Amino acid sequence: MPVDNLGKFVIAIDGPAASGKSTVAAEIADQLDALMFDTGAVYRVLTLVALARGVSPDDEDELAALIDKIDIAITTPSVDDGRQYDVYIDDADVTWAIRDPEVDRAVSPVSVHARVRAGLLELQRKIGNSGQVVMPGRDVGTVVMPDADLKIWLDASLNERARRRRAELLERGIDVSVEEIRESMRQRDQRDASRSEAPMEPSPDAVVIQTDGREIEDVVKQILQLASLIPAIAEEGSPSS
Repeated sequence: MPVDNLGKFVIAIDGPAASGKSTVAAEIADQLDALMFDTGAVYRVLTLVALARGVSPDDEDELAALIDKIDIAITTPSVDDGRQYDVYIDDADVTWAIRDPEVDRAVSPVSVHARVRAGLLELQRKIGNSGQVVMPGRDVGTVVMPDADLKIWLDASLNERARRRRAELLERGIDVSVEEIRESMRQRDQRDASRSEAPMEPSPDAVVIQTDGREIEDVVKQILQLASLIPAIAEEGSPSS
């Protein structure tokens, strides 16, 4: 369902880990011929670098200092291996490395720091304001792009999200038990929802979509229908769920 004549826009798609944000956002971006920018990728990049350099996820000062020492680039996918975008650190392709379980476990403690979030916010907003952009994340609609034209909150049960993440890891040859993944996700959800700086929660004007038992195509169709109303949102307010 192509959507024509949208002009410049930002679609924020937030939600917890493995709720389907990135998959749905990639399909939406493809159908709208827009840039898909996963805001969480920049936190994963910083986490990967911190782990490689022996910087503790709890060391806010060192983490904040790292931001100015690395060059992060996110571009459209150049390899047909299932990736939704390319991620580079100083010209090195780390697209899959930032999805490793070790990064999964450490990214939440890294992202909780106020100075880290502030340091990466400018980059996120610069990309978000660049044209037609679909942005999956955890606080896009509330913090990064609070004036987004359309805000979506995707959710799913913990069991369903753990199942999805395990399937994703198995495709990459990484075998982690669903129990371990579920516990890691539970802890991350708790940390992200309770942090004082930009807690993970839906924006009051977001459309909440539960994805348990739903096909990706069905969710994409629903969001595209909402996206087709974007020119009217500025005058009439956000769509209701």
